[in-house]
Amino acid sequence: MTPKQHRGEVTAEHLLDAALRVYGESGEQGLTVSAVTAASGVSPGSLYHHFGSMDGLLTALLMRWLERLLVEMVTALEQADSARAGVRSLVRAYLTFIRDHREAGLLLHSSRADELGMRQAKQLRDAQEARLTPLSAWVSRYVASGELAPLPVSVLESLILGPVIGASRRWLTLGDIDLDEAADVLPDRIWRSVSANPG
Repeated sequence: MTPKQHRGEVTAEHLLDAALRVYGESGEQGLTVSAVTAASGVSPGSLYHHFGSMDGLLTALLMRWLERLLVEMVTALEQADSARAGVRSLVRAYLTFIRDHREAGLLLHSSRADELGMRQAKQLRDAQEARLTPLSAWVSRYVASGELAPLPVSVLESLILGPVIGASRRWLTLGDIDLDEAADVLPDRIWRSVSANPG
């Protein structure tokens, strides 16, 4: 990497870090070119050079944090030695990530993220394929072994992640959920819905 390329990467990182801080303090309505450039000390021209627009910056920020969340989830699954242990590890990893990165959690569970997901679902999935493949492979492996119910991978992913995403949204927006309690309760409840033998 040339010194110029390195400087460009550092500038892009400064802009992404500043954008998340601004988003956490002011929400999406406060996420403007002037606010991000003031917070980062980077010129508007550099922002446009690296991201093309505020929309491009926000998309890059979402992708950055989605990738980090997926890494945590996949790591949790890879360390589990059974489907049930994997569900427990995944739930705890997700909720811990949200607690530790509240601003990023707000962004990842925002209407903007939902809109991007609906509009560019295939592109997002393709961009994160390397991260999503181990998750799908984990589900498929335990369906094949008879531990998970013989349902489509997409349905099982929804049954596993849906309650965790719902609890995260409540904690982020209303604050009326205790994440420690959710981490204790949700895995067994989710397991009953996805286990091949939920007895």
